[in-house]
Amino acid sequence: MPSTTRSRLRTALGGVLTAAAAVFVYLALVVPDAIGRMKAGTQVEGAFLRVPIEIIIGGAILLALSPRWRRPASAVFGLGLGFVVVLKIVNVGFRTVLGRTFNVVLDPPLLKDGYNALTETDGTTYANLAVVGAVLLTLAALAVSVLAVMRLAAVTARYANPARRTLVGLTAVWLALAVSGITLFPNAPVASDSAADLLKKTVKSVPQAIHDQRAFAVASENDPFRGVPPADLVSGLAGKDVVIGVVESYGRGALSDPAMNAVVSPVLAADQQKLTDAGFASKSGWLTSSTYGGGSWLAHASFQSGLWIDSQQRYRQLTAGDRITLTSAFHNAGWQTVGMEPGNTVAWPEASFYGYDSVYDSRNMGYNGPRFGWSRMPDQYTLASFQKNAYSKKTKPLFGEITLTSSHEPWTVIPDTLDWDQIGDGSVYQPMAAKALDRNALWSNPKKTQNQYAKSIGYSVDSLISWATKYGDKNLVVIMFGDHQPFSVVSGNNASHDVPITIIAHDPKVLDRLADWHWADGLKPDAQTPVWRMDQFRDRFFTAFRGDGGVAMPEHK
Repeated sequence: MPSTTRSRLRTALGGVLTAAAAVFVYLALVVPDAIGRMKAGTQVEGAFLRVPIEIIIGGAILLALSPRWRRPASAVFGLGLGFVVVLKIVNVGFRTVLGRTFNVVLDPPLLKDGYNALTETDGTTYANLAVVGAVLLTLAALAVSVLAVMRLAAVTARYANPARRTLVGLTAVWLALAVSGITLFPNAPVASDSAADLLKKTVKSVPQAIHDQRAFAVASENDPFRGVPPADLVSGLAGKDVVIGVVESYGRGALSDPAMNAVVSPVLAADQQKLTDAGFASKSGWLTSSTYGGGSWLAHASFQSGLWIDSQQRYRQLTAGDRITLTSAFHNAGWQTVGMEPGNTVAWPEASFYGYDSVYDSRNMGYNGPRFGWSRMPDQYTLASFQKNAYSKKTKPLFGEITLTSSHEPWTVIPDTLDWDQIGDGSVYQPMAAKALDRNALWSNPKKTQNQYAKSIGYSVDSLISWATKYGDKNLVVIMFGDHQPFSVVSGNNASHDVPITIIAHDPKVLDRLADWHWADGLKPDAQTPVWRMDQFRDRFFTAFRGDGGVAMPEHK
């Protein structure tokens, strides 16, 4: 090949690489991490039609540097850009699953929990491959970012005067757009500084996390019920068996979305009739969960402790202390306390903090049936195990918390409801698990996913109500609530964090104590029912069931 041809090819290839580098840097700076949570009808093109201030400032700095410093500086700028790219990708995932952005200080422990969840649903091999893919993607993003910025820095230095004129022109355009405030994509002005703002927020998250740690320690110690005798805290429930049923992912969307409500509401209506026939009554309200899409243990902790637990840092601080929880209050007042945690596969160190006398999990519940997605056993089996191991053997009032996991994603298979005497060791469920849908195929169809999710909620709620009406006596009190909304594939973008809560009792005096809560009658709260933060429940509960009429409600924490 003649040298002139090779020279032209090198020139053309260099031009292509330079153009590709420019496009990569531009997109890395302007594409918002909220692009994965667009509302229907949003014009996505507006996310790409922006002028990033970072190119102007970075270009000016690199042009001003001497050749000796320009190359290392461009490498540093490239690493910074790579960090922005990786952070945006992680934010897209967090927005989709948890409804918020990633906090570099507080959220790294959640990555391990995400790995564990993937292991539970897809197996260790798939989870390990996902980790390898994430590491390779991170390294590739960093490498490409560094190479792209270094190439652009070299090209602009070669054509310094045209580059300076271009930067001056871009500066004028950016200022004009900033003054005009033109926005073509939600929360993403055409005059963009989003990458710099993302880095600024990331840096500020470090001192904010330190401040939050100190503030939470003070709030944790400031417990208005600390000096109250344990028996007085729940004296209004003396002699009652109190069972908390936590329905995984039972969110407001299950009742407010017309399609999902069409599946769930008939189940609630039938279950309400079962309760009425058995002599039970119920009242329902709304709670705002401290988490969304996952992190169930944070919601459990908020509900139990009366503190807002929305990060792993707060959770660890809480469980390292001696805060009064609902469980510990009943335990200290003389109740037998039992936890049913079918999703746990190892010992649960926090059980002693909460105040459980005994805990049953996947290792000691005697289940010999198949898994149902993430859920290791159907909820009806979990309730049957509770009946066999705890409720039927109680020698004094019982307090139990039962985590119902059949409504946990991926919702690929929903167990059938069985007669209670058919359940046995769970092997009867084997044929049902074989009907599981393919998760990727299911999740690619949001409507079908919502339908499967709604069916799972119906199954979980019906299992709990069926147990209560079959085995419960006049002393039974059931508290049923959802831990959080399902992730955005089901609940939709920008969904609230609200979840339903219901208290069921045979003794009318129990619900009479809730008169000033203004909750709706039945299993379904309505649009006018008050909404409380989840951390308010403990204090309102203690206030309602104290024998002396309670203490003044504390401020939100």
